[in-house]
This record gives sequence, structure tokens and C-alpha cells, in this order.
Amino acid sequence: MFLGVRSVAAVSVAILIAAVGATATAQQSPPPPAGQGAPKSTAPKPAGAGSAQFDAVVKQANAARQAEQWDEAAALFTKAVKLRPDYAEGYWYQGAAYYQLDKFAECKESFRRVTKLSPKHGAAFAFLGLCEKGLKEYDRALQHLMQSRMLGVPDKELGSVARYNAAVLMTRIQQFPQALLTMGEFASEGTDNPRIIEAMGIATLRMPMLPEEVPPDRREMVLMAGRGSYMMATRQTAAATKAFEGLVARYPETPNVHYAYALCLLIEQPAQAIEEFKKELNLQPNDAESLMQIAYEYLKESNAAEALPWAQKAVDTAPNNYASHRALGEALVETGDTAGGIAHLEQAIKLAPDSPSAHFALAKAYQRVGRAADASREREEFSRLDRLARTNRTGAQSVGGIDTEPVQPAPPGSQQQR
Repeated sequence: MFLGVRSVAAVSVAILIAAVGATATAQQSPPPPAGQGAPKSTAPKPAGAGSAQFDAVVKQANAARQAEQWDEAAALFTKAVKLRPDYAEGYWYQGAAYYQLDKFAECKESFRRVTKLSPKHGAAFAFLGLCEKGLKEYDRALQHLMQSRMLGVPDKELGSVARYNAAVLMTRIQQFPQALLTMGEFASEGTDNPRIIEAMGIATLRMPMLPEEVPPDRREMVLMAGRGSYMMATRQTAAATKAFEGLVARYPETPNVHYAYALCLLIEQPAQAIEEFKKELNLQPNDAESLMQIAYEYLKESNAAEALPWAQKAVDTAPNNYASHRALGEALVETGDTAGGIAHLEQAIKLAPDSPSAHFALAKAYQRVGRAADASREREEFSRLDRLARTNRTGAQSVGGIDTEPVQPAPPGSQQQR
């Protein structure tokens, strides 16, 4: 059981991350975050004796909450919302009380009701996601934590907690590049808390687990990888390279270590990166990600003929991976088999209709064969999805006006979002 947090607004990001990062989150009740606290009910209060009873119950409930008498506070706010089912603020404090009691099922229901009554309340979605994580409902938790990011959480500490937990859940469901991008935001802010380093290392080594699930004998390796990725995120390329060189020297036969080093080398030493991906394939011959990375690097070098066999093997190895079809599609288009390439690019979109990069590649292919209307449609879809993806990653406040010159997406797995 982790250390509790008495006030979201008064505690450092590092302590919050440590407190919320565990499976068992026994936090003290966070008060409404600054700038976006408990939502206010807009419906008129009932008149007469019912109103007096309601006001008396709320007064008692708030007194219990302020005294940190969580059982009593939960019971009293439960009574208040029965008197006024539209009382969003009451559900908020009811959920906060349950959160302190580790009653995640009840907490989840409270914050679910808040989101129904106040569907634009980002902080409520953040707490809903945290409750669901406590229940190990990881897919739903990630969905609601990302929803909180899209809506915005004005309180910095709560927003950081939601961001951290979203990232570790991405890792657990094998969304490793997305997890690293999200963790990279902490690095760009200068947050080098050990929990951040650890989480980055887990994602770097493509370990689909939560931090508390990492075996003790792998912790040192995880931290070495995390430090390398942290240096990459902070653009300390030379230091990152040295860190990954140490990792490879220490764990040369461990799967995913050469892959992690290769990603670092892609920035400035792509030829050596390809050799490291090949070393990874010696350990894991069917590692689709390494196959795709080699194919994409050759495509980047305008060497589609060399990319083609690697992309074909990636599709053979991972036929349900959209990125493998995208790689093969691009290689086929560039080597003259435009029809075959378009078929694979269309398959990539069937597998991942929300992938901006797949739509971008298909737009280029359509343009090449003179299908101007189809190309225009795919470019428009790329712009829409690219904007949405950036909003999901960093919140609505990070995305400005309409993009007039979209950036060509890079291949999956590197430091840029694909």
C-alpha cells in the first residue's frame, strides 16, 4: 500500500506519481483541484422542508469531509444525492471519500455519475480512470484518463497523475511508442523522478507490465534503459548513446536491448541502427518491429528495393499489424507495383482506421496513379486524425489552429509519433 496524499494542490508531482502509481492506491482524499473543483449543480434547489433537510445533510457531510472522517462523509453525501439526484458536487465528494477507503467500485460509480452530470469535467474523468485502474479495469481506465487529457485538467498535479497512469497503462497494453512519448513530456519538464525513469525503461524494453510487476532481478536493467530514454527525450544524444552502449554491454543476450539501442542510433547513426536491429532479430527472428524498422529505414533512404524483403517478412510475421502492411505497401509502390502497394495500404487502414500515417501514405499512392479525389480525401482524413492524435497526447490546449502544412509521419517505434 502506497503513501497517501492529503492535498493534490499542495504536493509535488513526484510524490503524487509515487502515490498513484501503485495498484493499491490508498490516497487521502484530494480536495477539488484548483481551477476545476467539484462541479456545481445548476438545477434549482427544492423548496420547503426538503430543502432545509438537504442543506443540513450537506453541512454535516462537509464537516465530516473536512475532518477526514471518510466513512461518515461517504454515508452523508450518499444521503445528500438521494435527496437531490442532480447534485454533481455531492457525487464528487462521495467519490473522493470512497477513494480514501479503497472502495474503488463505489468510487467509480460516484465519478461516473459526475461525468454524466458534467461531461466536460476533465478532473472527474481523471478520477474515474484512477478508480478503474484500482479495479484493474485497465482498458477503461486508459480511455477515461485520455479523455481527461482531451478535456483538460487545470490542476497541474492531478493532470500529472493522470498522465503518468495513462502512460504506464499504455505500456501494459503494448502501446510502447505512445507510452514513451507521454513519459517524454515529464522529461521535457525536467522531471527525473525514479518512477518516471522506471516507467520509461519498462516501455523502452517493451515489457507489457506495470511498474509494480517488474521482477526484482530486472529492475537494474529497466533503470539503465530508462535513463537512456530519458536522455534521448532531453536531447542528450551523446549521453543517451553511452547509456545504451552500457546496457548492451551488460545485457547483450537479453531480448529488446539491441532494439532499444537501435532506436537511439536511428537519430544520428542509421546504418549502425540497422545492424542493431539485425542483432535483435538474431535473438528474436520473428520480431516484427525490428523487421519494420529496417524496412522503414531503407525507405527513408529511398532504397525501396532493399526495404521490400524486410517489409514482406514483417507482413508474413505480423499479418494483423497495420504498420507491416504500410511498410510493404510503400515499398511496393516505390518499386513499381502500385496496385499491390495500394492494396496493402488499404489493408493497413482497415486494420488501423485511426492511423494518420496510413492515410498519408495511401494519399501519396492514390496521387501517383491519378486518383486525385481519393488522394484529397485521404489527405483530409490524415489532417483530422493527426490533429486528434496530438490532442490525445498532450491535451486540447496544445493544439492550435488548423494545420496548413502537415508533417509527413515517420515509421512506428521511433521517437516521433507515427
